[in-house]
Amino acid sequence: MNRTQTITQRAIAPALLGLPVLALAGLAFTTPAAAQLAVRGETVYTMAGAPIRDGVVLLRDGKIERVGPAAQVGVPSGYRVLTAKVVTPGLVDAHSVVGLAGLLNQPHEQDQRDATDALQPELRAFDAYNPREELVGWLRGFGITTVHTGHGPGALVSGQTMVVKTTGENVGEALVDSATMLAFTLGRSVGANYRTPGTRAKGMAMLRTALLKAQDYARKQNGPAAQRPARDLELETLAKVLDGRMPALVTAHEATDILAALRLAQEFKLRLVLDGASEAYLVIPELRAAGVPVILHPTMIRPTGEAQNASLETARTLRAAGIPVALQSGYEGYVPKTRVVLFEAALAAANGLSFEDALRAVTLDAARVIGQERRVGSLEPGKDGDLALFDGDPFEYTTHVCAVVIGGAVVSEECR
Repeated sequence: MNRTQTITQRAIAPALLGLPVLALAGLAFTTPAAAQLAVRGETVYTMAGAPIRDGVVLLRDGKIERVGPAAQVGVPSGYRVLTAKVVTPGLVDAHSVVGLAGLLNQPHEQDQRDATDALQPELRAFDAYNPREELVGWLRGFGITTVHTGHGPGALVSGQTMVVKTTGENVGEALVDSATMLAFTLGRSVGANYRTPGTRAKGMAMLRTALLKAQDYARKQNGPAAQRPARDLELETLAKVLDGRMPALVTAHEATDILAALRLAQEFKLRLVLDGASEAYLVIPELRAAGVPVILHPTMIRPTGEAQNASLETARTLRAAGIPVALQSGYEGYVPKTRVVLFEAALAAANGLSFEDALRAVTLDAARVIGQERRVGSLEPGKDGDLALFDGDPFEYTTHVCAVVIGGAVVSEECR
């Protein structure tokens, strides 16, 4: 990534802007082998402390070995060296449907929501994820290395989510966690997608009924062997949510539905993660009292339907109130099915969120919300060797991602 290479790539970048997404997205991707690697940046944002000027990150066997100023961290002999103006942890997309929903918006690549039943907790994203989907490569090129993806909103219970790296040729190579959260949706959109429920009250009644059945199922499963019921995948999954093994990811945009989600979580003692939350700024005292993290809608979400009152300043407002916030690419009903969280964070920063808070919302804070902060989200010894290298301020329009490292392997060196 020398100066000549960067200038050349900058010169051809405007021509690429006119090409369709398909032409720019990667095709089938083979994971390069991890190597001994040193990444040097004029500024290194570790997210574990103050930014390091003239910093060095050493990577060995796929993990971060050392991080610090160049004056203190020497580059051992035999290490390949990459340089950049700014180095950050690999970006974390806190909620997406990428890998289930595809680039072309055709029926064969739309597995993010099954239309046959509004309650399907037994569905596993793991069984449908396609790591070779072009949208996965598209995100990877913008420094996104970890994605929480899976069944999307629009059903009372659409299925289980998962966490993957944006690399690998099969789901096993990409996998970080196969069953991360269970995706719920509250609000008008459910009634628009299914014949039942037709109203908010009916939807809440259906959820409470299903959870009560799961409580009874779990109690019987823990009883005498002769009285245990036959295995039921639907109730088994709901039981995991009830006993806290799996958080409930509840998409709710309007204040009425956000408050309903808080009541449901309180009644059944659920580990709630609020998703979407366009009107979260109207219920800040309730969110703060509940201690609920928010995976906020994409900053640039279209303000229509249930998101009609979305604000560009909500990330700043929630953060100022002490509510944990992560940003997401979310779900789109048109081509392509995903946004880029780098750009969503940039716009949040342009609307009041501080630079470092915006970066945290797509790195360490996002990793915490999805339960992966021990592996990703910051540059610390022992964590996965995932980095994004920029040729300028990550949130500036003219800046490019010029290299991406996943698991200590350089997976992209194209300035984008």
